[in-house]
Amino acid sequence: MTAHIVSIKKYAYVLAALLVLTLATTEVAKVDLGRWNVVVALMIAGTKMMLVVLVFMHMLWSSYRMKVVAAAGFLWLAIFIVLTLADYLTRRWLPVPGGW
Repeated sequence: MTAHIVSIKKYAYVLAALLVLTLATTEVAKVDLGRWNVVVALMIAGTKMMLVVLVFMHMLWSSYRMKVVAAAGFLWLAIFIVLTLADYLTRRWLPVPGGW
C-alpha cells in the first residue's frame, strides 16, 4: 500500500475554508431565518465534515473499500437523522388529552 503525500499548501487551504465556514456558522446563528436556521446550520456542518473526512482523513485518496465503509457510516448517520426528525416533526400531530 502506498501512502499519498499531501502538501502543506493544501492543508492550509482546507484549514482556511474550515475557519471561514466556522465564521459563517456564527454569523448565520445571529440571523433569524425561522425554520431554515437548522437547515443552514446542518448544511454548513456537513460541508465542514466532508472537508475533514476527505482531506484530513485522506479519504479522497483511499481505496475503494475504505470509501464504501465511509459511505456506509454516512448512510447510517443519515438514517438516524431522518428518524430523529420524523419523531420531532410529528410530535404535535396527536393531541394530548388534558395536557401534561
